[in-house]
Amino acid sequence: MTVETFQHEIGEALKAYGMYVICVDKSPEEFEASLVSLVAKAIRAFESRGPQLRHGIALDKHVTVILSLSDTPRPLCGIYFNLSSPYQKQSLPRVVRAISPPIQETRRTSES
Repeated sequence: MTVETFQHEIGEALKAYGMYVICVDKSPEEFEASLVSLVAKAIRAFESRGPQLRHGIALDKHVTVILSLSDTPRPLCGIYFNLSSPYQKQSLPRVVRAISPPIQETRRTSES
């Protein structure tokens, strides 16, 4: 299995990239080189997967490539665009610290 095995899927992704995807980080030529590299990585992951696993996955910030076991000798190939925006709000930090000291609880006893 080689990258050329999935030339049809790569061509469709390149066509979609040129028509629909606006990406300030990569030119179409850089995207194609990145996609070919990701398909090669997914092939290596697929061929070296464990006996109970069905997928080989490779991804970067913009694209995810998944090869999945199928009933035919040729695995299924999915190429997905990861949606992101430079205008997207940054998420809150995962570590949360207390700002003030904890409040001391006082209890009345029945003697008072």
